[in-house]
Amino acid sequence: MLKYLAKRMALLFATLIVAMYLTIIIANAGGLIDNILKAQLRYEIASNLARAPGWSQLTEEEQRKIIDERLQAAIQAKGLDRPFLERTLRYLVDALTLNLGRALFITSASGSKAVSDIIIERLPQTVLLFTTGTILYSIIGLLMGLYMAKRPGGFFDRAFSVFAIVTQVIPPWFFGILFIMVFAYYLGITPFGGMVSVPPPRDPLGYILDVAYHMALPLFTWIFSLFGAWAYIARNLIVQIAEEDFVNTAKAKGLPENMVMRRHVLRPSLPPIITVISLSLIASWQGAIITETVFNWPGLGTLFYQAINSLDAPVVIGLTVIYAYLLVATVLILDLIYSILDPRIRSGRV
Repeated sequence: MLKYLAKRMALLFATLIVAMYLTIIIANAGGLIDNILKAQLRYEIASNLARAPGWSQLTEEEQRKIIDERLQAAIQAKGLDRPFLERTLRYLVDALTLNLGRALFITSASGSKAVSDIIIERLPQTVLLFTTGTILYSIIGLLMGLYMAKRPGGFFDRAFSVFAIVTQVIPPWFFGILFIMVFAYYLGITPFGGMVSVPPPRDPLGYILDVAYHMALPLFTWIFSLFGAWAYIARNLIVQIAEEDFVNTAKAKGLPENMVMRRHVLRPSLPPIITVISLSLIASWQGAIITETVFNWPGLGTLFYQAINSLDAPVVIGLTVIYAYLLVATVLILDLIYSILDPRIRSGRV
């Protein structure tokens, strides 16, 4: 057991390092972000010196010399004069130790430029909407998949399979735009977007109800667009296991259908179902960039969009680092659970 887990941890950690390093190189755009940062430093130094007494009395050459000297000192302090490979390796060490640094352009609501503060501020909004939606569509989808698997090939099974394919092909943000037009524009029963009214209610209960009112439409959109595909996946898993010999043997013994479904069909289907649900829950912490933008929901998806548009590399790297750690931890926990349930996994016989 320990040897198996040690190998898995080493492999996952190596994967984490490679993924983070590639993210750092891509996010830095081959040094483009460093050049932007140098330009930002020059602008800040020049702006501060312009307000200094007697600055306007200096000649243009003297002003340029002072700015260049201070700029060079700032570049050395931030390590921007180091070779590109050395800088990226230093960024990698910072990322692995969760030293996410400061954002270039984006700030939190409180004015902080620390990447950790910015992410922590947006994370609850994303968890509230997308993690709740993921839990609900997983439960609804599993129940629908069980119902479909009772009569495979029947009318409901075929009709719902078409619905699942259609909703899987069409992205959630398209349904979001469609539902905004129907429920917000034509019917006027939901807001067009946002998380809370402006100005927000002052009393706690009113604030909670207002957030729930604004969350209703994006939550419904997320569930509507994804529960069909999840139901189809669960249905196929259950139908496949229902054809196994041990299930037919249980039926031949005269066991009740509910008992056969619960003990002999659903239980063997749980490992892949748990895997999909676990990975979906972790993925929901990233939010959905376009869906959050459509509904103007202030979560991590919107933060990703803002960081990419403004070329704020520290924020992009910080978001990727947090998600990578969550994903690796989830995979490791799943490996641990599977190795306990099935010894063949530890021995590599499956």
